[in-house]
Amino acid sequence: MTTITCSTCKACCCQLEVMLIAGDDDVPPQYIEQDAWGGEIMHRLSDGWCAALNRQTMLCTIYEQRPWICREYEAGDFDCMEQRKRIPLLQI
Repeated sequence: MTTITCSTCKACCCQLEVMLIAGDDDVPPQYIEQDAWGGEIMHRLSDGWCAALNRQTMLCTIYEQRPWICREYEAGDFDCMEQRKRIPLLQI
């Protein structure tokens, strides 16, 4: 079985909606939008991918400023593997 890391996973998690919480003050404002209920979420592009994702490297462009939920999401854990089953992987 291949080990999944942030640099080898093809960023499945970057298609999930990311809610911002108290303490996510470092996220640059151009990557924040409001959802239908007034909550703050990470901006996603029209194709559903996170706007902070570098499409060439498939790495986060705001890694040091990423939201708490992104910091807690572990590449290769159960949730990650389940998400990989649901989202077609980007071919790079």
